[in-house]
Amino acid sequence: MKSKYIMYGIAAIVLVTMIWILGDTFTQPGIKDLQGHYEEVAMYRNENNTGPVLRVYAVYTADTLWEDMEAYGQFMPHTKYGNTKVFFFSDPKHIPTEVFPEPPHFDPKLQPYCVAKYEKSSMGETHFLRFPYQ
Repeated sequence: MKSKYIMYGIAAIVLVTMIWILGDTFTQPGIKDLQGHYEEVAMYRNENNTGPVLRVYAVYTADTLWEDMEAYGQFMPHTKYGNTKVFFFSDPKHIPTEVFPEPPHFDPKLQPYCVAKYEKSSMGETHFLRFPYQ
């Protein structure tokens, strides 16, 4: 009889632990939790899976919430020894619809409309640059 209670106790502990793990898994913060509106307009990823992977994104944002823009960049995929670059644009009429692997990564005529750039380098270093409005 005593071993039956021990088994119920162990089962209860396992069940509570599983519920806790699942709860944490499904409540992780993400892009949808940011205050601003973000829309990925263009994306480039090279097909190199064995070496450095380059990802370049052009993103529309209605607001210039700098901390949220940086958080958006941190939520973007990154590969070890790869490079991820996110360019933010606040004018919906002047956003690149195509990005390229070579710098400046989009049509230079659109550079004045780029409000910020987030970059995560191959060694995991992050840089967030704000550009002045022109």
